[in-house]
Amino acid sequence: MTAAFDGSSIDGSAYTAVAHLADRSPTWLDDTVSAWSTYGLALFAVLMTIGWWGARRVGATASLTALAVPFVVVVGYGVDAALKLLVREDRPCQSLRVSTLEACPAPGDWSFPSNHAAVAAAAAVALLYVSRRLGAVATVAAVTIAASRVWVGAHYPHDVVAGIVVGALTALLAMPVSRARADALAGRLTATRLRPLLVAS
Repeated sequence: MTAAFDGSSIDGSAYTAVAHLADRSPTWLDDTVSAWSTYGLALFAVLMTIGWWGARRVGATASLTALAVPFVVVVGYGVDAALKLLVREDRPCQSLRVSTLEACPAPGDWSFPSNHAAVAAAAAVALLYVSRRLGAVATVAAVTIAASRVWVGAHYPHDVVAGIVVGALTALLAMPVSRARADALAGRLTATRLRPLLVAS
């Protein structure tokens, strides 16, 4: 069995500095960041729903593009999960003796890249193809989600940076393909029972 990778040599000092800062921070701040780290991804589901609802007023092609976003996010998650199995990096809380806000996951729950960061980045970039305003909100949320994962002690900084890159690249590659297929499918699907999903009237 291949030994797990210890990522502490990359930016373990930065991770430790953040962990110590979180340990000295007010309880309300740590609680807020922890809640955001745990539940923040739900915001992206809300933004996707808003994007699809607004796209129905534009037309079937826009709606299909919006409906592709969650599928692109799933692909981004899958790519990220595959990389986790390939790299097999131990969680920082397993390699370094620090106090963390989030309970340390069991061995085998790999750290690199960050799933949260990948999902958030994939959603943010994909939403830019639907609405620049929603995409901008999602981008800010994605960055703060990524930062929160380091703050609570779940990831090294390089884990979340890699997760952002994985998610963003997945969306950048997948969304143009989805948009091209949306153009081809829009006319046919509006003539079916799926029409209410694609157009407002």
